[in-house]
Amino acid sequence: MPLPLTAANSRKQPWIYSRNLDGFFILLPPFAALLAIWLFPEAFRPQQGVSVAWWVLLVLFIDVSHVYSTIYRTYFDGGTFRRQSRLFVWVPVLAWIAGVVAYAAGPLVFWRILAYMAVYHFVRQQYGFLRIYSRKEARSRLSRRIDTITIYAATVYPLIYWHLKGPMPFNWFIPDDFFYVAGNSKILDILWGAYLAIMAIYLGKEIGHSIKYQLINIPKQLLVLGTLLSWYFGIIFFKGDLTFTLLNVISHGIPYMALVWAHGRKQYHVGASGNKFLQTVFSNRGILLFLGLIALFAFVEEGLWDGFVWREHTRVFSLFQQLPEVESSVVLMLLVPLLAVPQVTHYVLDGFIWKMKEDRYNWREKTMD
Repeated sequence: MPLPLTAANSRKQPWIYSRNLDGFFILLPPFAALLAIWLFPEAFRPQQGVSVAWWVLLVLFIDVSHVYSTIYRTYFDGGTFRRQSRLFVWVPVLAWIAGVVAYAAGPLVFWRILAYMAVYHFVRQQYGFLRIYSRKEARSRLSRRIDTITIYAATVYPLIYWHLKGPMPFNWFIPDDFFYVAGNSKILDILWGAYLAIMAIYLGKEIGHSIKYQLINIPKQLLVLGTLLSWYFGIIFFKGDLTFTLLNVISHGIPYMALVWAHGRKQYHVGASGNKFLQTVFSNRGILLFLGLIALFAFVEEGLWDGFVWREHTRVFSLFQQLPEVESSVVLMLLVPLLAVPQVTHYVLDGFIWKMKEDRYNWREKTMD
């Protein structure tokens, strides 16, 4: 009887692109972040804030940059843009209009809506990866439902804890962008018990499945474990601004960019698409162009934020300090939602682009080893 982790059946694993790309850039990030915290505890003390260097690395070059990686899947792809032109044009327009309406109701209203959109986006990404890594499994409806409940429990329970225990020493965007309901220790006790029960049920189910089929779905198990650890430790255990930012951003931004790269590599390079620019971007040497272009977009966006609104990282964005700091509430009502359009567009379009079926080379097809 073969062992589940042999080289022979490693090819049976449902990789999106390959064992190396998936392993290093989609599945490893949360574990690498936790390892860094464990090896260098003094650098990640709970009271440790996010320094300028950490902000540039995590927020600018990963979090904001990953937002712009969507453009390779949408606006830079002529064929996809033509097929989905109404969606791609109207989403940013409506995002700005809705943002102006929300900001007119109050700046905190705007930031709360944006925060909960971000939370939904982050949670759904983990569910999406779960579905991708489960695509080759012959599972019953009950088994799939347990998987779904597990991944949502791994993400939503820490968020509920945050809402019931908050405020925390960290925020999603700005202070008080979440609603907090304090004094619910009994509810938390019940939820903690349910959380543990769900994880136990999932573990039992997966052990039974691996014994029955003599195969462990390695990427799926690493995804679930990485999600559970990063959300639990990032929000509940460490309670630090830097640890939350590190685990949150690393576990979300890098896998998303890797997914875009994996799709693009098969869609435009291997598939010999007629789009010469994207063929270059997704060639062996194109990774620097892929990352550099979205980092440039992120730098310009954050520079505009800092020049017009925040004035927090003047040394990083010295080129933008000649911009006038906006104080007019009317101008801010128009400007802030405009600057947030790329982010909102990313959240909305992400719910559509991975469901498009016209692609010839995507993860629905036979994956590459």
